[in-house]
Amino acid sequence: MMSLSKTAISAFALIASGIATGNIPASAHEMASTSENADVQAFPPLYAAEIARSQKFVDMMMQAGVVVPMPKDPGGGYTHEQHKRNYKAIYEAGQLYRITGEQKYADYARDVLLAYAAIYPTLGPHPARSNQLPGKLFWQNLNDSVWLVYAIQGYAEIRDGLSEKDRALIDKDVFRAAADFLSVDSAATFNRIHNHATWATAGVGITGFVLGDDELVQRALLGTTKDGPAGFLSQTDLLFSPDGYYAEGPYYQRYALLPFVVFASKINQYAPEQKIFERRDGILLKAIRTTIQLTYDGYFFPFNDAIKDKSLNTDELYQGVAIAYAETHDAGLLSIAKYQGRTILTDDGLEVARNLAADKAEPFQFTSMVLRDGPDGDLGAVAVMRRGDSTSGQAVIAKNSSQGMGHGHFDKLSWQYYDNGSEIVTDYGAARFLNIEAKQGGRYLPENESWAKQTVAHNALVVDGKSHFDGDPTRADEFSPQQFYFNAGDNLQVSSGGIDSAYPGVNMVRTIAMIDVPGLAHPVIADVLRASSDTPHQYDLPVHYDGHIMTAPQSLTRYNRERPVLGADNGYQHIWVDARGVVNADQALLTWIKGSRFYTWRWVPQAGSEFILAESGANDNDFNLRREPMLIQRLQNADNAVFAGLLETHGRYDGAAEQTVDSDSQIASLARTSFSGKDVLIITTRAGARVALAISYDNDPNKQHSINADGTTVRWSGYAARIDLGNEERP
Repeated sequence: MMSLSKTAISAFALIASGIATGNIPASAHEMASTSENADVQAFPPLYAAEIARSQKFVDMMMQAGVVVPMPKDPGGGYTHEQHKRNYKAIYEAGQLYRITGEQKYADYARDVLLAYAAIYPTLGPHPARSNQLPGKLFWQNLNDSVWLVYAIQGYAEIRDGLSEKDRALIDKDVFRAAADFLSVDSAATFNRIHNHATWATAGVGITGFVLGDDELVQRALLGTTKDGPAGFLSQTDLLFSPDGYYAEGPYYQRYALLPFVVFASKINQYAPEQKIFERRDGILLKAIRTTIQLTYDGYFFPFNDAIKDKSLNTDELYQGVAIAYAETHDAGLLSIAKYQGRTILTDDGLEVARNLAADKAEPFQFTSMVLRDGPDGDLGAVAVMRRGDSTSGQAVIAKNSSQGMGHGHFDKLSWQYYDNGSEIVTDYGAARFLNIEAKQGGRYLPENESWAKQTVAHNALVVDGKSHFDGDPTRADEFSPQQFYFNAGDNLQVSSGGIDSAYPGVNMVRTIAMIDVPGLAHPVIADVLRASSDTPHQYDLPVHYDGHIMTAPQSLTRYNRERPVLGADNGYQHIWVDARGVVNADQALLTWIKGSRFYTWRWVPQAGSEFILAESGANDNDFNLRREPMLIQRLQNADNAVFAGLLETHGRYDGAAEQTVDSDSQIASLARTSFSGKDVLIITTRAGARVALAISYDNDPNKQHSINADGTTVRWSGYAARIDLGNEERP
């Protein structure tokens, strides 16, 4: 069994009691007495602002007195929110005491913790517990772990100044009790490979360091049995792919990041022989950069159970950026800190602030990339294709990744598109109003299961009106897509992936490409999805979009008086139908406006197919769902299908100047030819440019291919190619 050295444990225990070695100040008061800390205004601006913000919050909490209520409410309720405020106040009061040396901060943190010591031993399972493993202070165990991670760090800063009686009482009745509850009493959660366990192991491990308790440290690192298949180190190994992608998706990557990096920083500082930031080729530092890469305009791509208002302006990333910068001195991270306008009250945060003030920041390089999924990188991938900057340029995301455990959605081979600062082709994310008591205490709503997780709620192929894996998460966790191809060239970026396990007997391959077309101001997004089976099926392919329709096919039957519901289950019960009908090739386009730009979705109709315009929100008596538009291509009684579509960004609308430019599509036609398992799309603009996207589905870069497409012989090599057709042969 692996064990931390006695020296490492002692070093951490000593620093917690204010007696450090080397060049670290011997106590918080010594640090406060240095010339730099004597005057808060002597700090660089970002750090000084953080001190001022923290002082305002903690002073407000102190004025209200010590308020530690008996737990009662679910998320968003009074007691829930008060315990959250308390752990933040304990943490920040401890930091302020270390920085300023003002005794009032230590006294306040002590008094709050003594109040917890008075009630914690009396607490049983939280009275508002639901289907989650309950905590004591909060309705779910996870929140108790978060409380511990923050509170123990604040306690570490004041512990040496307490009386022996107070220190012994708080040690025993708060921190040891909480650590035992979250590990021994909650072993089923503690030993999981999951973000709940990450928070728990971090809290227990830091508590072990502060109290000088090797048993707690070993339990945190290796699991309750201390033999390695669980615990923090296993989570580090199993929850991230080799590219730093987190199994549950960007939203939960952001959330899980804080316990990972905070506990790692403590291990790195006081048990350096663990070389935690070198583990798995620096996986935790990769994970921080990957988390940032999984954003557009600062907001996380809303995969899986994601809430869309989460951005880089979050405590997890304030911590992550500061810790990563201290380890790497990557000047690009300083620009992220500048965007955030925040840092943390540690030496790492101080270093960030100093170097920002010294104008050392460089732009963070947001790039096109493929991020493998799974601990060995073999559980599919997420492909990100970008053009322009990360706030107003274009970004396409192809989600060919694993299920994402309990927070996963049934949306294999789904995609999204961002442009001009907005999400244009959208993902619903989660049906949840976090910490709003009126919405079931901030829990995930029933519609998260009946709508948000269902395949039809995403831009993914639905077969026979059922969700992938028939909506069974256990089955879904057993299978993943394959990422067949990725390339990010100058005028063509391509991602292609497939899966043959989402539906029995159905194979799906989807290729998403960003293509430059001469004469068009912005790249177009091509989507080619092939479905094949030995038996006939109904195929539905939704595109969820954000914007107001400008023009729609005239051949559709409109439902102006009554809105039919599209189905009875698997998410279809939540879809209102606005219009539907058969559309010929000349009318197969829909144009909408979002912000100052126009967007046209154009597709190649298949024989016997139907087009449906719809909106979410049916059968939603509690008004839990957002009303969002979608279009659906439906093909019935077909064994094989090829869906081919193109998204064009065009024009400009200036409401203030009352000017509109190019509100109509600048593309004249879209044609598709398939032959011998190959596909060619030909895009013809109104100005006469002709560009082909050719897909062979063959990874041999030297293999030559050709197709007669739309009267033109198209030749290329490799998996996919973009071809200007001006000089191509016409037979």
